[in-house]
Amino acid sequence: MQGLSVLKKYRPCSVIRRARTGCRALLLACLGLVMGYNTSYGIQKETQEEKAANLKKQATGGLFQRWTFDLDQPNTQPSSFVKGISTDGPLADWIIQKHATAPSPSNVIAGSSNCTQLCYQMLLVKEMEYEYPDLSVRFHAPEGTTGLGGIVFGVRDTRNFYAAVVDPIGQKVQLVRLSNGSDVLLAQASVNLKPVDWHSLRVQRNTIISKDFIEVVVDGVLVLSVEDQALGLGQIGLVVVGSSTVLFDSFHAVPLFSHRPFSTPPAY
Repeated sequence: MQGLSVLKKYRPCSVIRRARTGCRALLLACLGLVMGYNTSYGIQKETQEEKAANLKKQATGGLFQRWTFDLDQPNTQPSSFVKGISTDGPLADWIIQKHATAPSPSNVIAGSSNCTQLCYQMLLVKEMEYEYPDLSVRFHAPEGTTGLGGIVFGVRDTRNFYAAVVDPIGQKVQLVRLSNGSDVLLAQASVNLKPVDWHSLRVQRNTIISKDFIEVVVDGVLVLSVEDQALGLGQIGLVVVGSSTVLFDSFHAVPLFSHRPFSTPPAY
């Protein structure tokens, strides 16, 4: 009986389980040191109240933004946007126009830049910032014009942002990061645009564990996937590059709240 009481007192199975758990945690910690793992998960922290509010907005559609420009008056700049440029120089014209083949009839927004050097002319959404956005837009380069344009995101200011731009004539797409006004080409690829008047461009910035990555889709085809986390929270908008004229319609924006966990990731 005394032997049984001793066994109950020390609970060997429980001791073994704790030993296994401790060894497993120690092993993972050692692997992290050896392989250089980052213990940061790169995920926004939210209070329970913020999570509940965001989910409520998502359920009612408050997080889903769409700009079709159909309620704006022609020959004006949309009031919910503001212009910007990456260099010193005159700002581009961003004018509402009627267009017969607009994907969302009947208005589009036309961005027209006359830069003689490399510049990024932006039309930014006012008072709206995203860290992990899902963005899409329809675009059209009129015949007889040079049309290089697309989407900007992570915009801290006019000299720090990401730009995903398509060159319909050169049949290529580029992902660029501007840091203090200096542009870095993160990736580029050839693209076969569909034989249609209006093309589609979609950009997602997402996170998995401690890695942030950006994906670019043109006409429904994934063409670029790049890891980069130099820039985070920022404004979003449209862009034309250099001396270009591009028409845009149906600009969509969704924050990727669904990719965040509801609890802190486990240690193993």
